[in-house]
Amino acid sequence: MEDNTVSFQDKSIELTKNEAKILRLLLERKNSIVSRDDLMEYLWKTDYYVDENALSVNVNRLRKKLEQIDVRDFIITKKGIGYLV
Repeated sequence: MEDNTVSFQDKSIELTKNEAKILRLLLERKNSIVSRDDLMEYLWKTDYYVDENALSVNVNRLRKKLEQIDVRDFIITKKGIGYLV
């Protein structure tokens, strides 16, 4: 994770900074729901408004990249609450 690269079974992908941060926080809190608010604070640490859609876009990009290395259904959405792995 230090170089924003994820590997699984001889395959590797490079993640953006935000994708890596999302995955890192989800893994740190494995088996616990991480709220959308917690993820947004962790990613952007700012007082100004960030569109919640930006988080959804980043999570969806991360999911697609994980699928490229055959990691499917890893990030679970808890509708209206957050995400977990």
